[in-house]
Amino acid sequence: MKCSPHIENILSTLPTQSGVYRFFDKDGTIIYVGKAKNLKNRVSSYFNKEHSHRKLCALVKTIVDISYTIVDTESDALLLENSLIKQYQPKYNILLKDDKTYPWLCITNENFPRLFPTRRKLYGDAKYFGPYPSGKTLHHLLDTLSELYPLRSCKLSLTKENIQAEKYRPCLDYHIKKCLGACIGAQSQEDYQNNIRQIINILEGNTHLVIRELKSKMMDFAKAMEFEKAQKVKEQIELLEQYQAKSTVLSNTLDNNVEVYGIVGDAVAAYLCYFDVVNGAIIQTRNFIIKQNLEESLEELLQMAIVEVRNGKTNKAKEIIVPYSLEFAIDHTKVCIPQRGEKQKLLELAMHNATNYMYEQQRQKELSNPELHRQQLLDTMQKDLQLPRPPAYIECFDNSNIQGKFPVSSMVCFRNGKPSKSEYRIFHVKTVDQADDFATMAEALTRRYGRLIEENKPLPDLIVVDGGKGQVSAAYEVLKALHLETTIPLLGIAKRLEEIYRPNDPIPLYVDKKSETQRIIQHLRDEAHRFGITHHRKLREKALLQTELTNIQGVGEQMAAKLLHVFRSVKIIKNTSEEDLAKVVGPARAKTIYNFYHSTSL
Repeated sequence: MKCSPHIENILSTLPTQSGVYRFFDKDGTIIYVGKAKNLKNRVSSYFNKEHSHRKLCALVKTIVDISYTIVDTESDALLLENSLIKQYQPKYNILLKDDKTYPWLCITNENFPRLFPTRRKLYGDAKYFGPYPSGKTLHHLLDTLSELYPLRSCKLSLTKENIQAEKYRPCLDYHIKKCLGACIGAQSQEDYQNNIRQIINILEGNTHLVIRELKSKMMDFAKAMEFEKAQKVKEQIELLEQYQAKSTVLSNTLDNNVEVYGIVGDAVAAYLCYFDVVNGAIIQTRNFIIKQNLEESLEELLQMAIVEVRNGKTNKAKEIIVPYSLEFAIDHTKVCIPQRGEKQKLLELAMHNATNYMYEQQRQKELSNPELHRQQLLDTMQKDLQLPRPPAYIECFDNSNIQGKFPVSSMVCFRNGKPSKSEYRIFHVKTVDQADDFATMAEALTRRYGRLIEENKPLPDLIVVDGGKGQVSAAYEVLKALHLETTIPLLGIAKRLEEIYRPNDPIPLYVDKKSETQRIIQHLRDEAHRFGITHHRKLREKALLQTELTNIQGVGEQMAAKLLHVFRSVKIIKNTSEEDLAKVVGPARAKTIYNFYHSTSL
């Protein structure tokens, strides 16, 4: 792509080190921020390649200036990129959208810290824990913590001088034992801070440490004959154990804290599910939508999401579990792509949740804006199947026969991802009299598309055949003969592994088995099979009636069916008396049938 002399000068002097680059438009506005291991290679690639993606072409045409910052480590590049995107919100950068505004728990930095819920981070020096999946969950946790460790709820300035001067009077919370009276010196700062330390342990998922400490304290009280205090501590332990039991326990073998990231995507966005796992239990889950702008890969979107999620965390795990390798390393963090064991089960759970979240969002879009959902579905199929245009009109073929007889080919039609049953067709094969799948396919396609060309009717955006490489090759030869091989894309879906094949390519096309694209292709194939089987069932019933019964004068298909229904087989009919036959078909026909069998057996 041709660029201005000013841009060419910048490209020629770019360093090969790691860093963050910024693109500016004619107004001096930052329109894109990116990171690179090699600034020269990455930035030059925008101008040295032909881009098919519309937004990427628009971005490159808009760039009038470039600036960059060299950094020491890959982690610095990740953090700087994240910071600049948040600060400038460039037009072409991806958007990480949380699925809802979650509440946090805040512990202030004071002599006697306060604990309260918030949806905004108001104090820069405070500790924040969360976010929590719902306000209900958060308030249940707060109730548990207040029973264990009563804290003050007031905003009084509890300095040592103010407490000693007896400046304050206790409030109602003190009298109903929801506060231990730090404002009047009834609770020491040391004891209060110890409670805060225990609360932080619980919020970080280390409840086993708190329980161990409380059990030791209970035993000390019991040995000192202070049974009332021991009973109170025992009640605290029971309350903590009840709280711990409500966590989603996954494994007792995980001895370190981990973060798990599952991600899936469609044509317009990626969907991320995040787990925070402490001591083998999920203590936090979140879902995100990541809007794509420049055809970013799932790996790129995942890296961006990890930096964003961890940027707001106070207690970062030393290990993260992900489905893909990351381009940039994260400082002091081990990246794991598990293949088996407990960690692999965790990743599967996160991926399953991300997939469900994607389907949920797609269903909501379909209900709220069917036209937009339809277009996004077709765009996703175009991307997944590597098609030249969205497959709004698809035809699928399936062959069948009855023990080599009655070969037929069924064709079903999908419009905008849904069956169009009025356009279904059955082709009774005329040139094939045995079980030859390839020849049957060739005749059906020749008749179908030869006729569409002759009648000057619209051709489909995609043809799908039921079968693997052999069926695809046979279909492709027909399209070549009709000069349609470059006009209509062709795919085949093999039954055994549900693999999708293209002409002249022995390697199957990779499509996520749980994706909407795979679901529609399988639906096409199954619908073509169902339609063909239904038609064959009618042929089979008709074939069964074409027995020697219909060769008897006066016995048609309906009468033959009636006889078979009553007597079950021709052999039984042959050995039945004339009187018993007359009870079913009347005396005249009974005589004819009886004489037919007994005269021919002579």
